[in-house]
Amino acid sequence: MEKLSRYVLAHKRLVGWLTVGVVLLGGAALALLLPNVSERNAYPGLPGYEANQKILQTYGTGGYERPFVPVITLPQGATAQDVGPAFDAVAQQTKSRVASYANTGDSRFVSGQTTFGLVFGGPVEQGGIPGSALGEGSELDTAIDAIMRPLLPPGSTLHVTGLDSLATGADTGGLNVPVKLLITIGAAIVILAWVFRSVLAFVPLLTALVALPVSFIGLLVASLVIDIHETTLTMIPLFGLGIAIDYALILVTRWREEGDVHRAMATAGHAIVFSSGAVAIGLLAMIVLPVPIMRSLGIGGMIVTAASALVSLTVLPLLLTKAKPEKESAAWAKWAATIVKHRWLALISATGVLVALSIAALGINLNVPTTDNLARSGNGHDGLIALTQAGIPTGVLTAFDVYVPPGVTGVDETLRSLPGVYAVTARDGLVTVLPFGEGGSEGGKDTIRRVRAAVPDGVLVGGNVTQQIDYVDVTYRAFPWMLGLIAVITFVMLARAFRSIILPLKAIAMNLLSLGAVLGATVILWQWGWGTEAVLGIQPDGAVGTFIPVTVFAFLYGLSMDYEVFILASMREEYDRTGSTRHAVIHGVSKTGRLVTCAALILFFSFASMATGGELDVAIFASAVGLGILIDATLIRSMLVPAVVATMGKWNWWLPGWAATVLNVRSSPKS
Repeated sequence: MEKLSRYVLAHKRLVGWLTVGVVLLGGAALALLLPNVSERNAYPGLPGYEANQKILQTYGTGGYERPFVPVITLPQGATAQDVGPAFDAVAQQTKSRVASYANTGDSRFVSGQTTFGLVFGGPVEQGGIPGSALGEGSELDTAIDAIMRPLLPPGSTLHVTGLDSLATGADTGGLNVPVKLLITIGAAIVILAWVFRSVLAFVPLLTALVALPVSFIGLLVASLVIDIHETTLTMIPLFGLGIAIDYALILVTRWREEGDVHRAMATAGHAIVFSSGAVAIGLLAMIVLPVPIMRSLGIGGMIVTAASALVSLTVLPLLLTKAKPEKESAAWAKWAATIVKHRWLALISATGVLVALSIAALGINLNVPTTDNLARSGNGHDGLIALTQAGIPTGVLTAFDVYVPPGVTGVDETLRSLPGVYAVTARDGLVTVLPFGEGGSEGGKDTIRRVRAAVPDGVLVGGNVTQQIDYVDVTYRAFPWMLGLIAVITFVMLARAFRSIILPLKAIAMNLLSLGAVLGATVILWQWGWGTEAVLGIQPDGAVGTFIPVTVFAFLYGLSMDYEVFILASMREEYDRTGSTRHAVIHGVSKTGRLVTCAALILFFSFASMATGGELDVAIFASAVGLGILIDATLIRSMLVPAVVATMGKWNWWLPGWAATVLNVRSSPKS
């Protein structure tokens, strides 16, 4: 690292012009990238996804979409057949696929004076109005109401319901990316000004603004190999701004302590390299998943992390021209001494809170939301009440399609006889199953499994819930293996960095405990809904998105390890100098406490701005990462890490000779 800084400072003009050129190229790269980003959420290889694609290609409607359900209560003397013209008008004007009593003759669509139908949105290319899946928005329910109401028998009541109509908090618009960026930059300026109290506060921010164009160049290159999803371009500026400032803070802070760029690079430079490696390792969990959007996010995260580290190690030394030594923080030194003195109390109390939150995480719901947790008012809710009062099961809201290839017969009769199936309609080789239980319930999922087991080879079972069941099975069946692989790589990397067997094991254990606590907090906020609507203005739906745990892990694992490296590197350095674990803990926290807090606050504001409104899943993800950063910077790094290190004493630094030989570092005996 010292050689790199000497080269950079010896070639200031060259590095400066290269930086200007890269920034300009980054702008051009973004212009080339924007028209080619993907908006599709593809899951190739998953049986449910392939079935849905086949249904969509063949019929232009259905598949992953959930139906909208018009519920009509008829006056005395009117019959369900009288509603046929209204359903026909919906089909013609919206190009939707409609199933009702009028075109199926199935009495299950009628109960007393109440009748209902299923409407699957029409293809846009044919002038239709598409449906949606939860959180993606649709105008179809409004169109259905406007088309049907004038054509119903006088005295009829109409309510259009469905999971999408009931999910009133799914997509609230929210702030756009530029506004969120401005919020994050504003918060960063305030925090950095508080830390440095000089124009030096703008140096980390300037570094971040150089790193972002570099990231766009990397994304453009990556787009030649993989699809870059539009969500990645939303995430990159916000995540990149925070992580780049993180790395710049490490180097700037160390420079102020040392008074020399080269000495700062010799220590802080290595910390930046190890930290960026830790973040990259965490993001491996997303890259190995067979889900393009997850791979895109993982690749994007790795690229912006690498770009941030690269710019901090090359451009930043050019900006550091005057040494301005800084003393250790007396407040953080006092805090660290208090933790060391009362280490058992700190250890037990912090662990207690984290374990309690982790226990809450055991009840996490990754299923499709059920009507119990959705809207309590509005047209969709009124339709649901009318449906249930007529004795019609709410499972019809999660009706799903089954593709039957030409030449195969009798599938509808087979499915009609299965337990859990309320009704079955068949039309032109497409069978639609209406279950008793909602897809998000155990009964509804059992029905899907029975349907899959009952159909002959070549028949494809689709539907929104079916695809999500497959996603959860594939992702979380592989997750423990990915976790093990990531833990092994992390252990080796940190064992070399800290010359210790114990410190890496402790770091990994604390990261996993932190993850459990974050997921527990997410359950409380989004599944139980404690204070969510009041704080974020979004109604939770009683479930956590299927991709949330693995995505939150991928981002937080690296970021948490980021802070761990900062603190433990400082502790290791002081221990090597003094041989005192107590001094190492106090020195490490006093040197890094303000830095970690500042970095955590900036990243928190990055993700908090992302969580303000918008799509529900994005809000859940962003708030989970934001909470995780705060939990990690307070309970973990400020309390648990110093308490555990102080408690373990000389065992922290133990590295036997055989392990040192394998890792190619000098040994570190316990005493």
